[in-house]
Amino acid sequence: MITHSAQPSRSFVALLVAMLALVVMLNFVDRGAIGIAAPLMSKALGLSATRFGVAVSAFFWTYGLAQPFVGMVADRWRAGLVLAAAVALWAAATLLTSLAASLSMLIALRLALGLGEAALFPATSKLIAAYVPVDRRGLANAVIAVGLALGPALGTLAGGVILAHYGWRWVFFGFGVVTLAWTGPWALLVARLPVAVVRGQPDRPSPIRQLLARRTLWVMGAAHALANYGFFFVAAWLPLYLVKSRGLSISTMTLFATATYAAQAVASLGWGWLADRLVRRGGAPSAVKRWLCVVAELGSVAGIAAIALAHGPALLFVALIVTGVFLGCLPTMVYALGQFHAGARDAAGWIGVQNAIGSVSGIIGPIVTGLIVDATGSFSGAFAFAAVVSAAGAAVFAFAVP
Repeated sequence: MITHSAQPSRSFVALLVAMLALVVMLNFVDRGAIGIAAPLMSKALGLSATRFGVAVSAFFWTYGLAQPFVGMVADRWRAGLVLAAAVALWAAATLLTSLAASLSMLIALRLALGLGEAALFPATSKLIAAYVPVDRRGLANAVIAVGLALGPALGTLAGGVILAHYGWRWVFFGFGVVTLAWTGPWALLVARLPVAVVRGQPDRPSPIRQLLARRTLWVMGAAHALANYGFFFVAAWLPLYLVKSRGLSISTMTLFATATYAAQAVASLGWGWLADRLVRRGGAPSAVKRWLCVVAELGSVAGIAAIALAHGPALLFVALIVTGVFLGCLPTMVYALGQFHAGARDAAGWIGVQNAIGSVSGIIGPIVTGLIVDATGSFSGAFAFAAVVSAAGAAVFAFAVP
């Protein structure tokens, strides 16, 4: 059982969670900048849909592969300091993307961005599992998920304005500077955070081989990958789809995409509140969260299909909002489930492996989408494939996740 050298106050924990939510928001602002800039950047750099998909995918090559190792580091060293160094790296990569002049340079910077962002969820999960009581982790993860959803929302809103008035390069430069500024207040907060101990000794996490021997970890990784597919699909391709396929202006695209991500952010809080309420009323934490994931995956199937089939801007807007509401549940519950099964001691290492497996969708999905779009000249097949993956996710959560 984990205790602390000096248990932080409830207000301090709330500040900790708020700062984590803020950096998660910045994380998705920065990784999603490529999607926002795509309408102008693809033309400037001569990127086909497939080449653009490769650039999006490159982020996940390092992001996925590095997470188990970064998770082990965050379990053995102070997770807050590991996070600070990682944020500085990804902020620099974002800023330097403003100078990209070719696909190869863009891929190199996306690899650096992925390496930096790889520390985010392992370190965040370690901190939440160590300092937030189990009956409040649903809401804590929901607050984190709000940051996750607000990142694309605010990023699309701010990035769309910057894109329309100043061009795509200033999107990356501005986002990188803002993220770098977060590291100062965070360093001050981490300096006041007590170190987790067990019976007076530093808490020793399980060796990675013991984690990898647990079937539940692999099942959660598979569920995470399936849950991620729809989220990554919408985050990476929605701006380009709305402009190229639906013929929306950049300003209208900005409004529609921002509303989608804002709905996801608001819904994340609602899903987290509902999960905690059901647990406090006697529901088993794992069962509550996995069945909410089933509902969310099935809702995502309906929403993704509705986006592809909607006629006219009004119905398209409604379909986007519905999709955002259901996508808002999945990050909240997937990370909460991982933290529950891992325990505080192994949270960073577990989430590192789980998120690495979950990143397979980010590696494969953008390339698959790009190939489908280039081969057919339409996004219809890509939407159909995303809906099938989400349906498979519902089945895994219902019948395989413990």
